[in-house]
Amino acid sequence: MRQPASPALSALSPDTPEAIEDALIEKGYACVPGFLSPAQVHALAAETLRLWDDGEFQFARIGTGTNRQRCPQVRSDRILWLDNDHLSAPQKVYFDALDELRQRINRATMMGLVDWEGHLALYPPGTFYKRHIDVFANARERQLTTILYLNPNWQPGDGGELRLYLDGAEMEPYIDLEPRGGTLVTFLSSRFYHEVLPAHTERLSITGWYRVRSTRHF
Repeated sequence: MRQPASPALSALSPDTPEAIEDALIEKGYACVPGFLSPAQVHALAAETLRLWDDGEFQFARIGTGTNRQRCPQVRSDRILWLDNDHLSAPQKVYFDALDELRQRINRATMMGLVDWEGHLALYPPGTFYKRHIDVFANARERQLTTILYLNPNWQPGDGGELRLYLDGAEMEPYIDLEPRGGTLVTFLSSRFYHEVLPAHTERLSITGWYRVRSTRHF
């Protein structure tokens, strides 16, 4: 079984929740290195690779409900949805940190975030996710997108950067965010189109969404 490199002996000091809150209020997105310690990132990465080797991942799909379909020309990553009621110990550490952040964001913004859903994502070399937005026309519960990167040894040239488009549906301007291990990216789900550039080495992450209560009527 493959293992990521051992973590560094000294843990990074994470940025404060206030920094994330301020960035979300000011810009609509935040990019925070060291949200989890190297040891915590290592544990999540090792678990993700074990689950991958055990065949637990599936091809990602696009769309919702009966319209969900595999579309490899748009999205070619593999995912494994997390069950919040049956999290592993490393996953629970991350979930608890996210839940504390959720409460802080609610106090600062009155967004009314009630829960979080997410999945492990693995991009083998050559895979990508074309430009898209995370909110569906018939399901707008997702408010904030969260991406935690699990690539402790990522180097320039490894690919898999997140391209975040800063002006709605416009193609420019944009920024490219490196998927370095421990970095947490958070952004308003309905505001930012984004894509994952082609990965040249395995790219690991946990992608998820803070949600509000459903307002749909049936």
